[in-house]
Amino acid sequence: NNVYPLYKQAAMRGLTNVDLSSGNIMATLVDTADYAYNAAHDFIDDVPVAARVATVALTNPTVSAAATFDADDALFTNATGDPAEAVIIWKNTGTESTSRLVFYLDTGITGLPVTPGGGNITIAWDVAGIVTL
Repeated sequence: NNVYPLYKQAAMRGLTNVDLSSGNIMATLVDTADYAYNAAHDFIDDVPVAARVATVALTNPTVSAAATFDADDALFTNATGDPAEAVIIWKNTGTESTSRLVFYLDTGITGLPVTPGGGNITIAWDVAGIVTL
């Protein structure tokens, strides 16, 4: 599991598209045969379309005073495609080249790995939150 370093840098510099408590925060199931985490990646356009198995907007994203990011469990409906072994959380601006990558999660995630078969897939986040910095 990783926080994308360029997200941390953007947050520390007060740049745009870093607030995780508002806007469209997305979760994308990722096929690691088509994408490997790279610390130099900054926006969703760095993740090949072929690696993106399914995407959903997270509901009720929050950031606590303890620097914990959380949201409701992610429900991917009617998901089909390649097996997914990771989840990327990112902030959607409507433009891929400015939609900032935030977290890459590939361990300790209930529901992964998963092979979509056209049904619903739920990724259940830890009760303590998705990520604490």
